[in-house]
Amino acid sequence: MEKKMKIHQIRNATLIITFNNVKFLIDPWLMPKDYMPGFDTGIHSEIRQPRTELPLNIEQIVDVDAVILTHYHPDHWDEFAAKALNKDIPFFVQSTDDAETVKKFGFNNVAVIESKIEFSGVSLFKTKGQHGKREIIAPLCEKIGMTYDAMGVVFKSENEKKLYLAGDTIWCNEVKENIDEYNPDIIIVNACGAKTVIGERLIMDADDVKAVSEYAKNAIIIASHMDTVSHLSVTRDDIKKLGLPNVLVPNDNDILEF
Repeated sequence: MEKKMKIHQIRNATLIITFNNVKFLIDPWLMPKDYMPGFDTGIHSEIRQPRTELPLNIEQIVDVDAVILTHYHPDHWDEFAAKALNKDIPFFVQSTDDAETVKKFGFNNVAVIESKIEFSGVSLFKTKGQHGKREIIAPLCEKIGMTYDAMGVVFKSENEKKLYLAGDTIWCNEVKENIDEYNPDIIIVNACGAKTVIGERLIMDADDVKAVSEYAKNAIIIASHMDTVSHLSVTRDDIKKLGLPNVLVPNDNDILEF
């Protein structure tokens, strides 16, 4: 079979990544438009979310080989995904805490990526980042009972380009170190500049995307996690206006092939 990487932008951070002919569903957040209120800890809390509908029906989205949940936050996982997914599907998470949470939804085949794990000829490497400035956001997360850590994942397989899914992180030393270590050909960044009420960004904004594109000049950068959550501060148009030649900004339901 032909091995051709495909990155299918579904909505927000939800992606279907086909790698070595294996379909991975990333961070399935499948609720209808406006289903939940905005985050009261974020800007624009009066706006309901998701701001957009899914571009496909749920049955099409969950027709995959495995699931990767980068972290258990309510804009990356929901009860609609839990209901729709096969409970025996291979399910990869960042920690034992997240594994226990996923198992409570009835999933039976949950594995923690401690550092590296193999699945169907694909090597998955866990990477670190900062879901907002650690010294500021980590205590806030603890206060409201949410996890701070959010993993990234590097995908490697023979005859495929190297893919780095950065996950929910800002531009920081950890991301630089991941780029240095893995030298990825393609980097997916979450880039809507989601902000707290105190003005601290939780994921990358336009300046961060520019920094990644300049640091990883030979890589293709893909902006995801766009135009959907209540607390965004950056839109797809904002990223496009940067005019960066190695940055792609897919719309929902776009499929990129490499």
